[in-house]
Amino acid sequence: MSKFDIDEALIRKLAQLLKETGLTEIEFEKEGARIRVNAGGTGPAVFAPGAVAAAAAAPAAAASPDAPAAGSVSSPMVGTAYLSPEPNAAAFVKVGDRVAKGQTILIIEAMKVMNPIPAPHAGTVTQILVQDGQPVEFGEPLMVIA
Repeated sequence: MSKFDIDEALIRKLAQLLKETGLTEIEFEKEGARIRVNAGGTGPAVFAPGAVAAAAAAPAAAASPDAPAAGSVSSPMVGTAYLSPEPNAAAFVKVGDRVAKGQTILIIEAMKVMNPIPAPHAGTVTQILVQDGQPVEFGEPLMVIA
């Protein structure tokens, strides 16, 4: 791995951007060096030239006029969203349901692994923004819990 200086000011800027937008991860690439900041507690990761990143740079979902505001649950990864645990089973949640923090609200299949997506906070499901079996992008709004 080649050496390069870590730009602490850039990392702080990216972390602030995560805070402002509600995203969980952001990645920046310049001159072959990649910096990924993850709000999930895994800390910043720095990639040297040629390293392969697991997630693409996140689009600014908050900049879209159609993006829901507060309470939006965004996809933490690229994959396929499923609203129920298996075909023909009842959905994890539906509009109007009360959910507890940590309760599974859907799953995202990524690289043949089923990843349960927990509710980030307690509340009522007011919108479900994806269809069962729909491909989703990193940072894409999945549902709104108010």
